[in-house]
Amino acid sequence: MAADDLTVAGMRFRTRADYEAALRDQKKIEAIRAKTDLDDPGQLYKLFGVMQGGGYRFETQVGNDFDDEIYEKIEELKKQGITAANARQYQESAKRGGKSAGKTPNKALFSHGHREISHLKKSDQNVDKTQEEKKKTQPIRLEDHDAEMQRQILAELKKRERRRKLVVILASVIAVVSFGYFGIYYYFSARTNTEYAELAALKGSEALTGNQTKNNISLHKQAIRMPDVLDEYKTLYEKNKKLIGWLKIDDTIIDYPVMQTTNNEYYLDHNFNQEYDKNGSLFLDCDGSIYPTSTNLIIYGHHMKSGQMFGQLQKYAKESYGEKHSIIQFDSIYEKGTYQVMYVFRSQVYNEDDFVFKYYQFIDANSEEEFNSYMKEMAAMSLYDTGVTASFGDSLLTLSTCDHSQTDGRFVVVAKRIK
Repeated sequence: MAADDLTVAGMRFRTRADYEAALRDQKKIEAIRAKTDLDDPGQLYKLFGVMQGGGYRFETQVGNDFDDEIYEKIEELKKQGITAANARQYQESAKRGGKSAGKTPNKALFSHGHREISHLKKSDQNVDKTQEEKKKTQPIRLEDHDAEMQRQILAELKKRERRRKLVVILASVIAVVSFGYFGIYYYFSARTNTEYAELAALKGSEALTGNQTKNNISLHKQAIRMPDVLDEYKTLYEKNKKLIGWLKIDDTIIDYPVMQTTNNEYYLDHNFNQEYDKNGSLFLDCDGSIYPTSTNLIIYGHHMKSGQMFGQLQKYAKESYGEKHSIIQFDSIYEKGTYQVMYVFRSQVYNEDDFVFKYYQFIDANSEEEFNSYMKEMAAMSLYDTGVTASFGDSLLTLSTCDHSQTDGRFVVVAKRIK
């Protein structure tokens, strides 16, 4: 089948399995849109709650884009001061406005075996009954029944009241847990935004630089002959010496420091300030090196639903987006670097004994033949042709995040250094 035939929602998929998964996502989204008015704040918040609770699970970027759309609509409502609570009030108010002012009679039904007792006004089935006779009709009262029937009716009422209280309690617990989850989620999201904005402001600052920084760099340099840290990053480096660079893509949320430790675990759930943070941080593969520079610098980051970290990276699945965001700025703490997007593909984490191309193991190419082999593999996997190629001796930058279209899936963007 031609590659053009594997397109869903403007996105081209490399395999038939990915394409069919995207079709399933599209069908699920169409069903959601059919039963949900996305312009109604109440329905929108309800849908958002279901999605956050895992009620809808998507497999591909088609679903992730819809997830992002709902998230952005919720953020817009919040900017307008419309919360989940007053959205429901708004919805109820709209419903009341659409009803007639006439009163609806109250109804209460009681059951005993197969018998039902109705507290409605008696209505004569005879169409000729006069209005005067209807007015004289009185509702059945509890006192109208014998003692045994009264006892059974009261018992049934108590049972229903207990059920009602239990439902209220359960609903309250669920509401508290849900709001607690959302509260924690938005707390971390807001904290991450604030902290990284503050870190970005420290680039080029001399707030923490001084003789101590220079001496440390000098001693460090004498010991292993490292270059000087760029002035722009000295303050940040002094705050956390696990800093190895800064990644920025214009017109996106990606504008973060990049960290590195001796393992690929710590910064999965820690931020720049070494606090627990489920957003984690962007970090360089522990086997990579910024000096001397590895052939391929692999940077990992979470795909957050809020869009933070690499939450927007999968937008590169659309060729038009890739063309508009083809330039990536990655500065190591020692030198500035500009890269151009070359390949965009989906892959996964394979078993150790699987004999397949594993992009995350491509860090250094020991020969031109080996380098060209890596390029051929990635070109074959790429979702579209950017027209950019690389030769042995070029430096590469790889950005990697999770991809839920397959088990242990990964979404990857590879760029070549151009200056």
